[in-house]
This record gives sequence, structure tokens and C-alpha cells, in this order.
Amino acid sequence: MNLEPQSRARRKLIAAARASAAALGPALPPALFVTDPARMEDPGQLARGLPAGFGVVYRHFGASDRSAVAAGLAAVCRSRGLAFLIAADPLLALQVKADGVHWPYRMRHAARRWRRRFALQTVSAHSGRQLRAAAGLPVDAVLLSAVFVSNSASAGPALGALKFAPLVRASGLPVYALGGVTAENAARVARSGGFAAVEGMRPFEKARS
Repeated sequence: MNLEPQSRARRKLIAAARASAAALGPALPPALFVTDPARMEDPGQLARGLPAGFGVVYRHFGASDRSAVAAGLAAVCRSRGLAFLIAADPLLALQVKADGVHWPYRMRHAARRWRRRFALQTVSAHSGRQLRAAAGLPVDAVLLSAVFVSNSASAGPALGALKFAPLVRASGLPVYALGGVTAENAARVARSGGFAAVEGMRPFEKARS
């Protein structure tokens, strides 16, 4: 098996993450792996290969095994030095001692209630209007999507890298580009903010033993 293409992709993602770290500052992970059970069966396999300092956002969508999966991911993140957030489920985040919660835009106001319970809170935005609205919330960062063309069924039209940068500057917030981010395009947004991806993080996936 030729692993060289995957190795090149990892190097590109790590280089982009260094640029993102400079844009975001030391308090935030430069890149986030966002789980999706429809597109990746075992998120822990990928999380075990992520570089220290990255982050994981676990989206369980009500799965019956969510407690066990969350506990497993929390253990991986602690051992790897990764930030760990759980989407839309603060009680599960408390249960497994996650670092924080990621809020869908429709649940954004819950960030006020939970701001003293977690070290890190993020929120989704899908337009410039939603990004501006997030500025009034007690959140640490926003995940703005879709920046590139995405395989996600819920993704809207792509904003593009040229629109991403001015939106970030106008918001005054730390922002992660989400949607269609890959090793080939992560550098196009990295100087403006962080990046988040589902399948785009596959170059870090550990081979099964």
C-alpha cells in the first residue's frame, strides 16, 4: 500500500494548522475534527491519529450508544492532548468531562445558560447574518459553513475562501471554516481563522491493527 499521498496530505493539514494557530491564538485549537456517523463509522480511529492541540467535536444525533462513544472519545482526547466538545448535549458533556459544547445555531441562546460550566463553547453559523448574530453570544468561536463545496446533505451553497476572510474580519470573532475543507484547500482559509472538517481529516486516520 502506498502511504505517500496520505503523508503529503497530513503535512499540508499540519502546515495549515500552524497558520490557523497564529490567526486564532493559543487558547483555541487550530483545527477541529467534526464527527458524522453517516460518513465515518469509528471516529475514535481518526481521533487517535490527530496531532496534539487539535480538537474533536462529537455529534451523536441521538445515537443509542452515544454515552459509550463519548466516553471513549473523551479518553482518547485526554491521552492525545486534544480539546473535546460535544454538540448540542451539555449533560453528556458534563458526564464525560468534555472541555465544552458546540451549539447548532438554533440552540445558540443556550450558550448563556452554560457559559460558566465549560471552558469552551462554539456555535454554528451559515451566513454572514448568523455570524454577526453570534457576536452577542458568550461563545469562544464560530463554525461558519459551508465555505467549500461539501458532501454533507445539510450543506448550503459554498461561500468560497474569498468571502470567508472579510466575513471573519467584520465579525471580530475567532471563526473556523467548515464544509468541504481538505488538505488541498485548508491553507486558503488558515490565515483568517481555523478550519474544521469531517472527511477532510481522514489523512490522520490510524490504520487498524
